[in-house]
Amino acid sequence: MNCLIQVSLIILALFFIKIALISIFFFQEIRAAQKRDPAAKGFLEVLLLYQGLHALIGHRIAHALYKMHLFFCARCLSQLMRWVTGIEIHPGAQIGKRFFIDHGMGVVIGETSIIGDDVLLYQGVTLGGTGLEKGKRHPTIGNNVVIGGGAKVLGNITVGDNSYIGANAVVIKDVPANSTVVGVPGRITKQDGKKIDISLDHVHVLDPIMQQMEELEKRINKLENKG
Repeated sequence: MNCLIQVSLIILALFFIKIALISIFFFQEIRAAQKRDPAAKGFLEVLLLYQGLHALIGHRIAHALYKMHLFFCARCLSQLMRWVTGIEIHPGAQIGKRFFIDHGMGVVIGETSIIGDDVLLYQGVTLGGTGLEKGKRHPTIGNNVVIGGGAKVLGNITVGDNSYIGANAVVIKDVPANSTVVGVPGRITKQDGKKIDISLDHVHVLDPIMQQMEELEKRINKLENKG
């Protein structure tokens, strides 16, 4: 009985040590989640219950193993985290600071992806390749980028800093900094070189093509009424 109590106390102590270490090493990521998710009620909730954070923790370890050329072990860990969280991050991907995946189910990040600091991904995002080519075949995402739910960013392309990819957009070409991309294939709207507020609604982004069509329709209706 005493032995069982001692083992339980050891396990409990190890759990609290683990929580403390995660709180220290992933403090910025937890704070980023609290800042960007209005549903986050507290530090402890994000620490224990956010699958995006757990996927990132697993990736940091898997990436370290990958850099040590322990490729099988790294991939095993990444697949385990995929099963646990629903988020697939290849251990070769490079991810910056304060990275946050909101909800996260169905997110896929390819091997040669490079992600900058303060990047926000929503559920269903894919950073993928477009073929069987070797070398760099996945996107490079700049700093302070938001990628909306269901968006696909494909190939060895670059998404510039402070840019926004609208929900369900398919991006296959480079995106300049300070831009918004919407549609299939993705169409770019420049933002006059200004840094955009991080709270931009990634669903209701204006589509410049649709705006032009609506303006043309109004002009046609106006001409018909005059006739």
